[in-house]
Amino acid sequence: MSLPDSAGNRSFVLERIQKFKFEDRPVPTLQDPHDVLVRVEYTGICGSDVHYWTSGQIGPFKVTQPLVLGHESSGIVEQVGAAVKTLQPGDRVTLEPGSPCRRCDPCKAGKYNLCAEMAFAATPPFDGTLAKYYKLPEDLCYKLPGSLTLEQGALVEPLGVATHLVRQGCVSPGQNVVVFGAGPVGLLCCAVARAFGAKKVVAVDIQQNRVDFAVKYAATSGFIPDGGMSAFENATRLRVESGLGVGADVVIDASGAEASINTGIHVLRPGGTYVQGGMGRDEVRFPITAVCTKEINVKGSFRYSGGDYCLAIELLAAGKVTVDELITSVFDFEDAELAFKQVRAGGGIKTLIRGEPK
Repeated sequence: MSLPDSAGNRSFVLERIQKFKFEDRPVPTLQDPHDVLVRVEYTGICGSDVHYWTSGQIGPFKVTQPLVLGHESSGIVEQVGAAVKTLQPGDRVTLEPGSPCRRCDPCKAGKYNLCAEMAFAATPPFDGTLAKYYKLPEDLCYKLPGSLTLEQGALVEPLGVATHLVRQGCVSPGQNVVVFGAGPVGLLCCAVARAFGAKKVVAVDIQQNRVDFAVKYAATSGFIPDGGMSAFENATRLRVESGLGVGADVVIDASGAEASINTGIHVLRPGGTYVQGGMGRDEVRFPITAVCTKEINVKGSFRYSGGDYCLAIELLAAGKVTVDELITSVFDFEDAELAFKQVRAGGGIKTLIRGEPK
């Protein structure tokens, strides 16, 4: 296969807050024998991408120089390093977009998502995948089964996030699960919880259309909180209306909203498990007394770690989780800014951008 033009890596760059540009950048070179060069075919827009565009910062990560966005991607292998054994040019892959150091204690324990030296795509200062070519180590490029499309492959990343959340909750057959936030990750949490054998999965959101979609997609029922009620009152309503008895076994928050966090703690049964995945304000009011008196297990969840990507692909390939319903728009690379504007306006569920034509 001929090598790509060394200057032919057209990229979609966040130049500064609210300002995008297209830029021709050098094609990444394979500096390590285990490196793989991928021609990016599809990239999903994540809420974090939009947040960097509109605000320029998420927590401690601040855009201080032009940044290529995008981290939910699939593509076709273009080149492989001399030591690569599992992939060859032409293979279709989904990308796990974060390279850890592999040497620290979290990495060696399989919790590489907690690596302090993580180089994660589209998290400053590291460029993302909204480019014609992207380079990753071999073991972070997962070959797609023949039954899966490249469009589906682009959704493995958010599915990996949801898989990690559900695994953090230790969801098991017969349990009752409540998921707060019916955006892409929350919807996928509902689907993964069902795949893990949950008996009831209740989707909670403040928008009726999102709740309706969640029930059609994967949840067994939905719930809309009353903004005029306290978190405890909404939790009581939720338990009664959803038939949760003394409470849910597992609560997953994919919203980051303070009201959802508080309601989630109150809706749990004694000894239940609460998992926080949504990122909102850095600090929120928290019902610590309820956590203590019910001996609730409280866990955080950050991206994905050992086994999550492989399991996500297996769930897709086996048909236990589907993602086609979530893809509402696909934009050409030239129209990437229009795609971002649509997502910011709240249009659709998951928007994809096609790769730059070869």
